Amino acid sequence: MFKQITSPQNKEIKWLLQLQEKSRNRRKENAFIVEGKREVGLAIKGGYIPLHLYFVPELISFQDVVEIAKTNNEKAAEITEISQEVYNKIAYRGSTEGIIVVFRSKEHKLENLNFKNTNPLILVAESPEKPGNIGAILRTADAAAVDAVIIANPQTDLYNPNIIRSSVGGIFTNQIAIGSTSEIIEFLKREHIQIYSAALQASKPYYDINFRESSAIIMGTEATGLSDEWLENSTQNIIIPMHGEIDSMNVSVAAGILIFEAKRQRSIKSEA
Repeated sequence: MFKQITSPQNKEIKWLLQLQEKSRNRRKENAFIVEGKREVGLAIKGGYIPLHLYFVPELISFQDVVEIAKTNNEKAAEITEISQEVYNKIAYRGSTEGIIVVFRSKEHKLENLNFKNTNPLILVAESPEKPGNIGAILRTADAAAVDAVIIANPQTDLYNPNIIRSSVGGIFTNQIAIGSTSEIIEFLKREHIQIYSAALQASKPYYDINFRESSAIIMGTEATGLSDEWLENSTQNIIIPMHGEIDSMNVSVAAGILIFEAKRQRSIKSEA
C-alpha cells in the first residue's frame, strides 16, 4: 500500500511547492520536479534518477507508476498516491497525465562532456535569461542533434520549471554543460574547436563559413549581444544578413538558422 496524501496543506506538498518555485531550494536539495509522462520518460532515458514519485490513480495506471519508479535507480523511487486536489495545487501545467516526479540534479561540468563525433558541433549561449528562449534553444539543439549545448554565465537556473516546460523535455535529450565565458573559451581552444560568434562586428555571412570541422556557434542575448571576450577570441564572427526593417531576430530562431546550415554542409560532405 502506498503512502497517501489528500490535503494540499500537507508538509510534503509545501516542500514540493518550494522545490517547484525556488531555485535556492533546488540547489539545496540537489533535486528538481518534472511532470507529465513524456517529460518523465525523457528524463529517465537521459539518465536522471527518480527519487520521489507522486501520482493520481484516476489519471495514470499502476503499472506505469511502478515501471517509472524502478528505472535507473539502485533504490526504487518512493511512491506516493495523491488526490486530484493535491495534484491541481502542485502541477505546473494544466494536463500532465497525473504524474509528478522529483529527480536528482546532474552536474553539468565542461569536463564531463563526451563527444561521440570527431568533429563536434556545439551551440553556446551566453548569459541567456528568459526561460522560454532557453527552452526553445534546447528544442532546436535536439532537432539538429548537436553534440552539446553549453551555457555561459547562466542567468536562470537550468531546472526552472519554465525551461523544462518550454523545452518540451529537450533539457533531458541534450548534452549540457555550464561554465563562465573564460572557462568555455579555454575549453574550446583546448579541444581545437573553431569559435564562430554571431555578431555584427567584422562578420562574414554565415553561409560563407565552413562548418564541417569541429565548430562552436556562439549566441548572445537579443538585448546586448556577445561580450567582448568572445569577439576577441573568435575564429570568425558570423552574421545572418537581414533584408527587412528590423535588425534582429529571436535568439532561438537565429540559432536554428546557423545550426541547420552547419548540418546541411555536413550532410553534403557525408554524401560526397
